[in-house]
Amino acid sequence: MIAINGLLVLLLITMTWLGALGGFFLKKVSEFSFETERRAVIIRLLLGVGLYGLGAILNIIALQYLPYTTVFPLTAITYIWTMLLSFWLLKERIGMRKIIGVLLILSGAFVLVG
Repeated sequence: MIAINGLLVLLLITMTWLGALGGFFLKKVSEFSFETERRAVIIRLLLGVGLYGLGAILNIIALQYLPYTTVFPLTAITYIWTMLLSFWLLKERIGMRKIIGVLLILSGAFVLVG
């Protein structure tokens, strides 16, 4: 049972990472002009949609083994990855207000799950 639980945790982490990465690539699409950089737009668009899609498939798999009231609140972990990707790759400023907001969301998610 422990191995299954570990696999489910890994599945949830992977699912949320894919969601955050999908959002990252869709953000990158917004930085290009389709007329001049069509190839870059299409590649990033396909990556963004593909990663979101793969995350959705993993979500469906997780729902086969865990209750919806567990899986859905834990998708809030995506906010952690999104904030980290924004800071590392997009060089966005992450202030204390954003950090506190994410911590509050995560606290609420874990209260719902626990």
